[in-house]
Amino acid sequence: MMDWSDRHCRAFHRTLTRRALLYSEMITATAVLRGDRAKLLGYDAVEHPVALQLGGSDPRELTQAAKIGEDFGYDEINLNVGCPSDRVQSGRFGACLMREPELVAECMAAMGAAVAVPVTVKCRIGVDDQDPEESLFTLVDLCTQAGVSSFAVHARKAWLEGLSPKENRDIPPLDYRLVQRLKRERPALTISLNGGIETLDAAIGHLHWADGVMMGRAAYHNPGLLGDVDARIFGEDRRIDGFEAVEAYRPYLAARLAEGVPLHAMTRHMLGLFSGARGARAWRRILTVEGVKSGAGLEVLDRALSALKGAGPHDEAQASAPIAAILCATQQGSIDGVSK
Repeated sequence: MMDWSDRHCRAFHRTLTRRALLYSEMITATAVLRGDRAKLLGYDAVEHPVALQLGGSDPRELTQAAKIGEDFGYDEINLNVGCPSDRVQSGRFGACLMREPELVAECMAAMGAAVAVPVTVKCRIGVDDQDPEESLFTLVDLCTQAGVSSFAVHARKAWLEGLSPKENRDIPPLDYRLVQRLKRERPALTISLNGGIETLDAAIGHLHWADGVMMGRAAYHNPGLLGDVDARIFGEDRRIDGFEAVEAYRPYLAARLAEGVPLHAMTRHMLGLFSGARGARAWRRILTVEGVKSGAGLEVLDRALSALKGAGPHDEAQASAPIAAILCATQQGSIDGVSK
């Protein structure tokens, strides 16, 4: 979710669900140590619970970055062992670390010893020619010995040779049964399922065996899904439609605009909010075309809302229909990461 589940995205998603665990975009440990920490790690207090996802393979750097993340107030530190992008591979982190489970365990042990918040792993079931039954269980078992008890498993291999990062999201076949077997044979672990889950009905269908379900692109592209999470996953008497979410997000938009944040940096995360509703195209067009103009403010949002409402009768259920940041539903309580 690099460049997607940034702080503005997460603040927006939080207007739709109070309970889902939100994840940051993956940030490299090196960037945390050498970059603009306020820009990279800053977030609004409304985002809690929120996890910081790190990328890296140097135990010392990851430990320092984890400490910094904890000091910033993140509720969890997650190591990404699943991203297949080219720039991730060149930096020796992400999915290529499935080939080095001992190193991953070393990194997790070092981070776990340095911070009091939970340290967790997001991984694939294997890469390239690995046998998933061996690669997944080996990684999980070594990390468990290092003190990790929570894993989010994307139930696909990553083909680092032969497939693009985009193709790696869809082409390798899903193997939910392997992740289910992992939970059955390691019942003490918290196992969240990731990959190919696009609706709350599908998520709920997996929660009879999984501790959580992590949704990324589905939640991002159609965030109206999140408005039903607290009711359907957590049993709360709370459902938020798209219009309520926009009004709840308005104070955040106004505050950031006053700080000089461009409108489009925030409204780009809202484009799919009314997917399936009449007028959704006008909503997206106005936010996209007018939102990028210099000096664009809340009047652009108002025009987009007026176009949406002026499109004629439309189904409110569609406007807030279940569809990322994002983010995982767990029995304790995780989307973007929906935890229940």
